Amino acid sequence: MIGKLNHVAIVVPNLPAATALYRDTLGAAVSQPVDLPPHGVTVVFVTLPNTKIELLHPFGEKSPIAGFLDKNPSGGIHHICYEVEDILAARDRMKEQGARVLGDGEPKIGAHDKPVLFLHPKDFCGTLVELEQA
Repeated sequence: MIGKLNHVAIVVPNLPAATALYRDTLGAAVSQPVDLPPHGVTVVFVTLPNTKIELLHPFGEKSPIAGFLDKNPSGGIHHICYEVEDILAARDRMKEQGARVLGDGEPKIGAHDKPVLFLHPKDFCGTLVELEQA
């Protein structure tokens, strides 16, 4: 059911330093920071030949990742994102299999302007999983 790995999201305490690390040390192509107020994050997209990395930093007082940084001051992997052909069919299959879809269960428009859902980490070996419609 799942398609390719779309991205790995990493929460970082210092977005300019993390951007420089990926750009200058690793030689990756990186975007300019993008503020996404509805998601409470500022994102830098790192483009790799086979996938992407999203560097996430809290934006605004109600950022959903601020708590992650409180618990992990050095940052760390926040979630992985897999592509699916049909987000609603994927959601229904996940529910049938007993997986918990976070939020109200309805897809939201994600950072790539495509419908996304998140699955509870306790149902996926401790990993927050994002599903994104391809």
